[in-house]
Amino acid sequence: MVAGCGGSKTAAAKLNFWSYDEPGGTFRDAAKRCTQQSNGKYQISFNALGNDADTQRQALVRRLAAKDSSIDILSMDVVWTAEFAQAGWIKPWPANFRAAVSKGTLNGPLQTATYKGRLYGAPANSNTQLLWYRKDLVPGQPPKTWDDLIDTASKMKTAGRIEIQGAQYEGMTVWFNSVEQSAGGQILSGPSKVGLPTAPTMNALRIMAKFGRAKSADPSLSSQKEDQNRLAFESGQAAFQINYPFIYASAKANNPKLYQQIGWAPYPTVNVADSAKKAPVGGFNWGVGGYSKHPAEAFAAAACMRDSQNQRDFAIKGGLPPTLSSLYDDPAFVKSYPFAKLVRQQLEAGAVRPQTPLYADVSLAIYKTLSPVSAINPPQTLGQLRSRITDALQSKGLL
Repeated sequence: MVAGCGGSKTAAAKLNFWSYDEPGGTFRDAAKRCTQQSNGKYQISFNALGNDADTQRQALVRRLAAKDSSIDILSMDVVWTAEFAQAGWIKPWPANFRAAVSKGTLNGPLQTATYKGRLYGAPANSNTQLLWYRKDLVPGQPPKTWDDLIDTASKMKTAGRIEIQGAQYEGMTVWFNSVEQSAGGQILSGPSKVGLPTAPTMNALRIMAKFGRAKSADPSLSSQKEDQNRLAFESGQAAFQINYPFIYASAKANNPKLYQQIGWAPYPTVNVADSAKKAPVGGFNWGVGGYSKHPAEAFAAAACMRDSQNQRDFAIKGGLPPTLSSLYDDPAFVKSYPFAKLVRQQLEAGAVRPQTPLYADVSLAIYKTLSPVSAINPPQTLGQLRSRITDALQSKGLL
């Protein structure tokens, strides 16, 4: 009995963290760092998912639907929260961890991790789009509204083009959601109820149709995604682009001369009085698997992997904007992100996409209906949107 009780030590909980493999290696580093800091309480193993968000979701859904207990911590796109929570694939955060995770976290990212008043994810990093422009071609203050932006670019004699995501994919939903909210509307008025009030939505559709038919639209708008926008801007074809901050470091590496002329401004609004309140909110949240055998350790590890030290690493090495407000005052981050103040402002009051368990179907209905934007007829398109989103919320697989 003495031999059996003496000197035993509880084995470390083996935790599996599933995420895309951030190119800078920062997610792997976070797992290693938190393992070391746990003093033997847990050991985190990194499991790489594909880099494409749809591929990541498919891989996770297959495992979670099979009640796979090997998923202890998972990296979730901000639009998966409601779906995963409703299905029981992730656990709600306990009160003590919820308070720690919420403290100092920007409002927009925190909203993306919340469903029906409960926190289901720890906002680990975020993202938003800015209006990027060439200071050598756009004298004075850049346009503030969509109408002014379209008109200004259309009148330019050189590089009078605006790059934006117009392909038939999630980027189209991101664009519409931000314009809709800036106009005063909402796509959904609840997890299972269509919003789309007439006046704001007609205004949003008018703007997108005007953009698609304008001289300033890229000729290949209907196939444009973020990287195509970046390349067109770097090559000197466009004076404006609406995109994420990754384009800044890319221009520095690929076109240093152009890089010196890059300016940034708030995401365009519908009305000048809107300020910059309805920009997109992206990023990833850490969730704890619904079938994990070590939930207590998984919550502790997930909280650790999104702490200040790790988010600083994500930002400086990986270029991923933090969700912690205090880091926007970090000199090292601001040096890499001279537009940090604007990013923080936009994330604090951004346009969170609809929170519904059927988000994938709702988004599909939106971008199938709106693409190409040059073909939008506001009254007709509004009716189609309402009908198709209603069907999506009723799981009618019409698309």
